[in-house]
Amino acid sequence: MTTTDATIETDLLPRLRRSTGPLHDDIEALLRLEAPMPLVRYGRILRGFHEFLQLWEPRARQALPERLRPWFDARVRSPFAARDLAALELPEDAADTAMRASALAALHGLRLDSPAAALGSLYVIEGSALGGQVLTPKLLAAHGLTPEHGAAYFHGFGARTGAMWREFRQLAQAEAGGAEDDRIAACHAAVETFRALIATFGALDAPATPAAPAAPPRS
Repeated sequence: MTTTDATIETDLLPRLRRSTGPLHDDIEALLRLEAPMPLVRYGRILRGFHEFLQLWEPRARQALPERLRPWFDARVRSPFAARDLAALELPEDAADTAMRASALAALHGLRLDSPAAALGSLYVIEGSALGGQVLTPKLLAAHGLTPEHGAAYFHGFGARTGAMWREFRQLAQAEAGGAEDDRIAACHAAVETFRALIATFGALDAPATPAAPAAPPRS
């Protein structure tokens, strides 16, 4: 696409979709949510999202105008992941520890310095809520997990998820689709958010080894 073509196109969502398409494919291939899901691998995926979101959510919220923060607060999903991890009680291994460090490093490099950037980044997280719902019935069939016990994160907001996605699309276009600088900032933040998630999950399929014990306090 030429610069002229990009300038003419004022619809934000198609531009976000085109900008992030290859990275969307990359993270789908990395997570493989539609493949059989052993419980240990599922726990790692949950931990990766939790580590990422608990760092990302406060930053995204801060970048939004104050009038949009209650709207954002009603959509946060890290508490769902925390609830699932508590229910599953899976031991943490070295891959979990690596994902925690990767999430911290990846978020450090993600700039969320404007409402447009926050909304571009949110495009990635909101879209993952849609895609993740394919896993919910598989978790029930394979492991007996339900939204009330162990599958809250991918169930998310359940039947409301589609409507929430449509609401997000309308708000993103209204807030960040009117000026070319905002559209560019939103697309850049979406690309960088995908890259940050991919970096976070880089250790996902590492061999299962116990996490190293914490170093004793110095006397």
